[in-house]
Amino acid sequence: MTTVPIDSGLRPDHHTTTFATPDSRAHVAHLYREHLSSGRAVMGTVLGGMLETASDGAWIFTEDGRRYLDFGGYGVFILGHRHPAVTAAVHCQVDAHPLASRVFLEPVAARAAEALAARTPAGLDRVHFVNSGAEATEAGLKLARAHGHTALVSMAGGYHGKTLGALSATANAKYQDPFRPLLPDSDVVPYGDPEALEALLARVGERACVIVEPVQGEGGVRIPPPGYLAEVSRLCRAYGAFLIVDEIQTGLGRLGSWWGLDGEGQEDVEAVGEVTPDVLLVGKGLSGGVVPVAAMVATAAAYGPFSRDPYLHTSTFAASPIACAAARAAVEALAREDVVARARVLGERLLEGVRAACAPYVGGLVHEVRGRGLLIGLEFTEERAVGELVLELVGRGVLVNHSLNASRVVRLTPPAIIGDDEVRLFLTTLAQALRDVARRMG
Repeated sequence: MTTVPIDSGLRPDHHTTTFATPDSRAHVAHLYREHLSSGRAVMGTVLGGMLETASDGAWIFTEDGRRYLDFGGYGVFILGHRHPAVTAAVHCQVDAHPLASRVFLEPVAARAAEALAARTPAGLDRVHFVNSGAEATEAGLKLARAHGHTALVSMAGGYHGKTLGALSATANAKYQDPFRPLLPDSDVVPYGDPEALEALLARVGERACVIVEPVQGEGGVRIPPPGYLAEVSRLCRAYGAFLIVDEIQTGLGRLGSWWGLDGEGQEDVEAVGEVTPDVLLVGKGLSGGVVPVAAMVATAAAYGPFSRDPYLHTSTFAASPIACAAARAAVEALAREDVVARARVLGERLLEGVRAACAPYVGGLVHEVRGRGLLIGLEFTEERAVGELVLELVGRGVLVNHSLNASRVVRLTPPAIIGDDEVRLFLTTLAQALRDVARRMG
């Protein structure tokens, strides 16, 4: 068996370590410890040390040939992994022109913006492509400031990213405290409480920039009362505040509608009122599960400062042809394959099945199951149960996510392309995993 020396001759203060192959689990864990993150190396070991090396549809494959049903992915894979239309578009773009000079006009970005704007709510027509969800948040906050809205108002439990501006709106002391001071003049109000928001807006007035999610994903799949977003929108108009609706996780079909603000999931839009944000944040599913890309989409009036001066907020790799090829292909695939309707029907079926699997434990191990579309949360009575269930499911070949802003919630964000066999497999596996976790914690 061949051995491979690590760092041999490069750093005399290091011990020489040998591994069975250059791609062995031990070797990769060593590289993580040395060059990426020792914490991630430990996490990987706890989860079995597997190396993910391939993906297709609803499945992730490890180096030893095992496959894992992906019900996680942090909301990215609404189209699954490597959707053929998206990968074909990206391959074609790589062969032709993957990155642009940024001197001339570039047609791929223009067509991608057209495709996305055709699916956003009326009036949201100006697209500003970026590379990640946090960058979309930053662009939205900067655009608000360009209009004089310098008082940031976010919701308790909200999650908008971890760059400095976005972190100021991500109301979690665990992530904020090590980096204070953050943006000044920032306030947090309870999610789902328009009265608290109005009280703050009455004090702050038109200086306010309000950022809100239709459903809080990282907050533990928290669903607000019907009409909440419409009331937030009404209050922002009444007090002259700037409104950003963060649909990075909830948009593009994840909730069983194109956008979470589409009637707030209600059939009677007039009954809950219209939601008219200045800015809509888009990400995750926009990648098509292939190339990272996100966007800030604004009304023409809101986008004015960025439109007049295209160098006011820029990024070298934003709106790259390769990313925009993926974005356009993803939006077109979502429409062509009626993924949004499928997510709605599939989500109802999964939510019913998850509730049935959890029913024997409600009031004990399980506190509540809630969801909308293909965003489902299992809230436990003890934080320990989350780790136990995640490990149990991994051991049985299923991947799920915890929630960064809700430590007692396991979050399910499966792709909309799964079939009956995958649904049955997941529900059976979940029932078995819950049984074993309940037995150990009993």
